[in-house]
Amino acid sequence: MFESLGERLQNAVNKIKGYGKITEENISDVTREIRLALLEADVNYKVVKEFIDHVKEKALGEEVAKSLKPGEMFVKILKDELVDLLGGEKADLYTTGNPSILMLVGLQGSGKTTTIGKLARMLRKKYKKNPLLVACDVYRPAAIDQLKQIGKELNITVYDEGKGNPVMIAKNAIAYAKENHYDYILIDTAGRLHIDEELMEELQNIENEIHPHEVMLVVDSMTGQDAINVIQGFNEKLSLTGAILTKLDGDTRGGAALSIRHLTNVPIKFIGISEKMDGLDEFYPERMATRILGMGDLMTMIEKAEEVIDQDEAMRSAKRMQEGKFDLEDFLSTLKQIKKLGPLENLIKMIPGVPKEAKNIKVDPKDMAHIEAIILSMTPYERRHPEVLKATRKQRIAAGSGRTVEEVNRLVKQFDQMKLMMKQMKNGKMPF
Repeated sequence: MFESLGERLQNAVNKIKGYGKITEENISDVTREIRLALLEADVNYKVVKEFIDHVKEKALGEEVAKSLKPGEMFVKILKDELVDLLGGEKADLYTTGNPSILMLVGLQGSGKTTTIGKLARMLRKKYKKNPLLVACDVYRPAAIDQLKQIGKELNITVYDEGKGNPVMIAKNAIAYAKENHYDYILIDTAGRLHIDEELMEELQNIENEIHPHEVMLVVDSMTGQDAINVIQGFNEKLSLTGAILTKLDGDTRGGAALSIRHLTNVPIKFIGISEKMDGLDEFYPERMATRILGMGDLMTMIEKAEEVIDQDEAMRSAKRMQEGKFDLEDFLSTLKQIKKLGPLENLIKMIPGVPKEAKNIKVDPKDMAHIEAIILSMTPYERRHPEVLKATRKQRIAAGSGRTVEEVNRLVKQFDQMKLMMKQMKNGKMPF
């Protein structure tokens, strides 16, 4: 997500930090690099010009000139302007209706039907809502079946009437939701390959009949600056309350995200970060800005950990670490918890102050699977007493896990080093 843009902006930031004094000349030099980085990331040129003008004006102000660390002041200005460009404050989802009604719209191929499932999952898990999915895309082949499959996977009810009238389906679904005490209704509407009068008329009819609290547009971030035209086209006909940017995990330059709020005044509320059902994040402008500038994103990492990690299990492992009783059973349990957080390289990027070299490390999921296989090939006694692992046992474990004796030796050695480090930390002797 924004890897190329982030790297270019971070290089510019490092350059300005190296200057002992900020002058108009070196500010122009750095902002030229920032301008090029934004344009190459497909940010709208009008947005880029305005952004650079604001940064320059503030960077050449008296506050920066008198600062003891002008480079750090420039970075703060850059971050604040980036946050402002992304929308400033986080735009919250409406959740207080009884029931709350959300209508999801978008072009075909934007990931609308998958996104509505992700959103329903988040509403149930994070907001403790009881969602109902409503199938109003009666034109696309297999659209209703796709939504039903998602509902089955998530154990969330899908209301459908087959190939009926979308307006009546939506109205009937709301009556059904009230009767059955659902507190959030998510309506999946039809898309087209492009905006047309027929599509818009149908969406307007649904909106006018059911008066949704939220009308959210799903936009494929891979479309670049054309995403702005899509949003403006929908916004002229519907009362859009927010946008959801999908496929931000793909090879996209990301410029659409930096231009949307400024050019359309439609806030980004969610971003799609993977194809999995948990691959939807709420959009925080400040967190995104710090991530782009290489400052990390601890809050998102903490929230992700709180969502997927078993707190009791984590506390038990931590206590055993402190008591010096941490064994391979505990290590396996910790490994499984870490896997729930997603790819390790994504987590590393969220940690503030991590060197560039560490951020570029690619962690092969197979490596973790191999470690898991080795530990699972041990007997429970061996996992609790790794000191008994001698040559013959290691050979049996290697054969049972399909790995080599060298890999078993490496795992045992790394575990011993980790235990030694824990012991030193417990005794107040940091291992560095």
